[in-house]
Amino acid sequence: MTSTAEEKTPGSVPFRSRGKALLLTLPVMPLTFVLLMGGPTMPRSPIKLAAVLVTYVLINVLFYLMVRTGRTDRYRAVLFVTMAVTFVIGFIANLIEMRGSMALTTSDMAAGETPFCHMVIPMTIIPAALTKTIIFPGHMLGGFAPVAAMFALWIGVSLAIGRGFCSWGCFFGGLEDGFSRILRRPVIRKIAPYWMYLPYTVLAAVVILSAATLSPTYCEWLCPFKTVTEYNEITSTRTAIQAVIFVSLFAGLVVVLPTLTKKRTQCGLFCPMGAFQSVTNKIDAFTIQIDRTRCTDCQRCVQTCPTFSLDEESLAAGKPKITCCKCGKCIDACTKGAIGYRIKGTASPPERARLLFLYPAFIFLATIGGGMIIDGLHRILLLVTTGRMIQ
Repeated sequence: MTSTAEEKTPGSVPFRSRGKALLLTLPVMPLTFVLLMGGPTMPRSPIKLAAVLVTYVLINVLFYLMVRTGRTDRYRAVLFVTMAVTFVIGFIANLIEMRGSMALTTSDMAAGETPFCHMVIPMTIIPAALTKTIIFPGHMLGGFAPVAAMFALWIGVSLAIGRGFCSWGCFFGGLEDGFSRILRRPVIRKIAPYWMYLPYTVLAAVVILSAATLSPTYCEWLCPFKTVTEYNEITSTRTAIQAVIFVSLFAGLVVVLPTLTKKRTQCGLFCPMGAFQSVTNKIDAFTIQIDRTRCTDCQRCVQTCPTFSLDEESLAAGKPKITCCKCGKCIDACTKGAIGYRIKGTASPPERARLLFLYPAFIFLATIGGGMIIDGLHRILLLVTTGRMIQ
């Protein structure tokens, strides 16, 4: 009879014993504690402390389960979607607490009170190079989510996990990931391949227009997530049209289509940051490979991939397209263990490569998502105990 440590999951990684899984989780535990505490002292508020402890336990239990079971996407998705939902709750509550509404006024922009959003990164590079100007109303060094810190984080993560950024840290992507999991089977099963080129068209358009106008075009006109974050105060026909576009894109690309297709349609068919981030898959340390000697061409991975990164051609080539977000869903779905993480330029086995990938990817997710989950849970607990989210 096969031992527990040798039992195979539907993916390519065997179950580990409880003791070994716990040992491999130990390095994450003190690091996540430091990340979540945010300082040397414990929170004085019992409600805030409860939110911190729940988040700490959740994060470390999910990492343990990833290591123990060999399932990557199943437990990544729990934390990823939780991060996205609590981000929306906490962010909106904070805006209302500070400003009285979600609307961004001209005085807010003039004061540089807008947290830097990673979605604007592709649009800032050319204006910064040509004019030494950051076309975003945020602080360069001080305040929450300053420009310099966000750029440094993005560069580091991109070098480590490439477009894994989009499945392990993009809180916006967690929303459509959540909606894509509502139905057991897709209603819309086929999307024409030419739609996969749309993100690159959007990327080219917003980069050129942003450089020409010295303003973040995507943020002003096309960002679906303005619906659940902050938007320009509606004071004219122009800003009213912008609001209608934001809500329509959010409803269509983040809610309806992901639900009907079981795919991340905003990420795979529209997002310019995702298209830009795909390039980093050429320079990062990890990749996903398909062992053609074990593959039976059942195409479960093709059907499962949420970002349209696998098709018959890429399957035959033994690797996903450049758009792969390294979420691990195809690995979890493969019953033959034919798909696995690889470290570029090495012969490391998939099991070791996966573990070495999980450490930076998961720490990134905990770094970005931990504070969001704490803040969101804190707001929910405030609502339950006091009847209001706003302090």
